[in-house]
Amino acid sequence: MAKVVVRNRSGRGYLADPIHSRLFRNLVRIILVLAATPVFLLFIYLIPFVHPVSTLMLKDLATLNGYDRRWMPIEEMSPVLVNSVMVSEDGQFCGHSGIDWRQLNAVITDVVDGERMRGASTVTMQTVKNLFLWNGRSFIRKAIELPLAVVADLILPKWRIMEIYLNIAEWGPGIYGAEAAAQHHFGRSASQLTARQAAYLAVTLPNPILRNPAKPSRAMQRVARVVEARAQRAGAYVGCLQ
Repeated sequence: MAKVVVRNRSGRGYLADPIHSRLFRNLVRIILVLAATPVFLLFIYLIPFVHPVSTLMLKDLATLNGYDRRWMPIEEMSPVLVNSVMVSEDGQFCGHSGIDWRQLNAVITDVVDGERMRGASTVTMQTVKNLFLWNGRSFIRKAIELPLAVVADLILPKWRIMEIYLNIAEWGPGIYGAEAAAQHHFGRSASQLTARQAAYLAVTLPNPILRNPAKPSRAMQRVARVVEARAQRAGAYVGCLQ
């Protein structure tokens, strides 16, 4: 096996381990492939008839639990559902480029000041997390999520980001997407939801395992009334989806 001689600034040479060099090159290749794969998939997801699945859906398949997801184009969904989810989850969705920097800066300030960490995820950030990453709070995951959100916003139009999100979001154990959620919780299509039902689904999203839109707690009912009122006045806030 050939030996590699590496010279430092003093001109002295030392032997570089070819095995270590090969391992390093392979590691770089793996990192590049992992970084490029989501970008490649985002271009594939530009195609309207492609119906992406989330990592949680893949986990349910791998563990043989199965799941219920019925894809529905965003134009067929009840507009009050789309508006309710936007005002509840990401009121600045049409105005930011994947990340709401003002909200994120506020969260960073809270962490620095020792305050309890609160969420600052946009719909775009939640979409890329659901598509490519894992659940749970982690600075590592967030560090990957942020650039992915910016890239997704550059590649995908706003309506497509929202469409994918509404079709992969979890609305209960094994329940994914707005249509499956509407059928499971209310026995009707996502195209036929009332304003209050749409608001209940929207306020369920932060914690779909513990919250049940069909049996809302008093706190959920209170927040849902606020979301319903804001959704009715959404106006220009949802203009990017028209």
